[in-house]
Amino acid sequence: MTETKSQEPEVAGSPNLGAYNEPADGDGPIEADQVREALKVVVDPEIGLDIVNLGLIYNVDVHDNNIKVEMTLTSPGCPVGPMLQSQVYGVCAGFPGARNVQVDLTWTPPWDPRTMASEEGKDILGIW
Repeated sequence: MTETKSQEPEVAGSPNLGAYNEPADGDGPIEADQVREALKVVVDPEIGLDIVNLGLIYNVDVHDNNIKVEMTLTSPGCPVGPMLQSQVYGVCAGFPGARNVQVDLTWTPPWDPRTMASEEGKDILGIW
């Protein structure tokens, strides 16, 4: 039986920026906290802050090294949305032992930095 990864989201004209390749501790299972921490390398270029601190990552679920990320964008018309989704996929697929990777976009609840961004994110965005 072969293991497959979900197809990477297609982004026309966007280079493959690689994956997060830092090895996990030993050969053990991938943990959701590891994935969330690794996703901090994905930065929204329009805002200059990583998507975790922006509060764009709603959920990370890992079962048997199958990774599912539920995320949103700053707006439905976000021009860098496909690039961000592709980068999230790349980070997750780069985990040693990662099997299937799924990145889902959701608009519920709508992103609100006042309630969803981290304290660091709010500080950078000037939200007090």
